[in-house]
Amino acid sequence: MKKTILLISVLIFTFAYANAQQQSKKTDENINAPEIKFETTVHDYGTIPLNGDGNCEFKFTNTGKEPLILSNVRSSCGCTVPKWPKDPILPGKSDSILVKYNTHRAGIINRQVTVNSNAKTHTVVLYIKGKVADKTSE
Repeated sequence: MKKTILLISVLIFTFAYANAQQQSKKTDENINAPEIKFETTVHDYGTIPLNGDGNCEFKFTNTGKEPLILSNVRSSCGCTVPKWPKDPILPGKSDSILVKYNTHRAGIINRQVTVNSNAKTHTVVLYIKGKVADKTSE
């Protein structure tokens, strides 16, 4: 009998604790948090010539109610260099991330640029793709 009462007590305590944790997670979410909305998350260069223009731009808007801060933007390799705004982007305002791909080597382009911010969606992945044509194939 004592074991049964102890078991029921432990189960009730565990359920109450788990429920309290779920409630606190719901209230921790900031409904006014910034939101980052990109016009597109993929840039397709198509086929570009060797040593051609490897620049592209990813435009975005802060659709939230608080300033958006991009904490880090990093690429999947050293051949892709992102440049991003360091100042906060106010609600309703737009800005862009500039990406330069090094086109000094022929081949397929398939790279990622990871954007970290204080937005509701903390991480967004942007993609660049295409092909740098070999001089001999033109």
